[in-house]
Amino acid sequence: MEPELIIKSIMGLIAVLAVLIFFLFFEPSKGSKTQKKADDNNVGEEIKPDLIFLKNIVKNKKTDEEKLGETLDLIIKYYGAIDKKVGIKPHPNFDIYADILFTICKHPHTNKNIIIKFDRELEKLNPEYKKEINEAIAKGLNSRGT
Repeated sequence: MEPELIIKSIMGLIAVLAVLIFFLFFEPSKGSKTQKKADDNNVGEEIKPDLIFLKNIVKNKKTDEEKLGETLDLIIKYYGAIDKKVGIKPHPNFDIYADILFTICKHPHTNKNIIIKFDRELEKLNPEYKKEINEAIAKGLNSRGT
C-alpha cells in the first residue's frame, strides 16, 4: 500500500474515534437531564409499594427493628383497610394480614410497641376483623415459646 493511503486511513480512524469519544462523554449528560426533568414531573407523586414486597421485608429475619416499624407503617398507610367480610367469613385477602401479624410476633427484632401499634391501627381501620386480628396475634405470640 501507499504510505499516503495509510496515513489518510489512520487520520480517518482517529476522527471516527474522536467522534465516538465525544458521544460517549456528552450523550449520558443529556440522558441525565431528561431523567431530571422526568423526576421533576413526578415530584408530588408517591410510589405505592407492593403489599407482597412489604410482607417479604417483614418475613426477612435480618430486618432490623427500625425497618420493621417503617414497613408496618407503610402497610397501614397503603393497605390498612381489609376487604369486607364475605358473610361471616373473613375475606380471602385477610390471610396476608394474618400472616404478617403472625410473623411480626415471631420476628427476632420485634418488640411489644411494634406489635401493639400495628394491632391497634389495624383494628381501628377494620373493627369487624377485631376477633380475627386478636386470634392471629395470639397464635403468633404462642408460637414464640418461652
